[in-house]
Amino acid sequence: MPLLRPHLRQLLALILALALAGCGFHLRGVGSGNLPYKTMYISLPDTADVNIWLQRYIKASGSTTIVEDAKSADAIFQQVSDQRQKAILSVNAQGRVREYRLQLDYRFRVVNQKGQVLIPPNEINLTRDITFDDSNVLAKDLEEGLLWRDMNNDLVNQIMRRLSVIKPKNPDLEEEE
Repeated sequence: MPLLRPHLRQLLALILALALAGCGFHLRGVGSGNLPYKTMYISLPDTADVNIWLQRYIKASGSTTIVEDAKSADAIFQQVSDQRQKAILSVNAQGRVREYRLQLDYRFRVVNQKGQVLIPPNEINLTRDITFDDSNVLAKDLEEGLLWRDMNNDLVNQIMRRLSVIKPKNPDLEEEE
């Protein structure tokens, strides 16, 4: 009977692995979907955080090449708006700030070389709440910076998911109809 147990465990592990693979389970990440474009131009300043992270994620997906010239791109990523706000969420009895809300509202679209819209404007809204303490100003500033960075990372993840899931329109077919 002791010889059967290791085989039973292996069989159970094999069945579990096959069940997970068969149901379409995969880890969340950039490799979850390929972009429907062979080449893409990102119309953002080179130093913009969103541009840097977006280029990294697109290069990691492997299916799309980032080009330096919009005229040679199948798709052009354009930022429509990027608004970041820090608002007071609550105050204590002395009127001092206890909490802030960090809010990021981002809109983007994808067009082709002719300026025809492939993906209409999409909006992504992110918020994070942060406590504030007068005695730990430097630590809270560092925490706020980390939250903004986390929001940027979340933003780029959402952009990548939307770019890989949304089926681009064919502007040539729309003109004929």
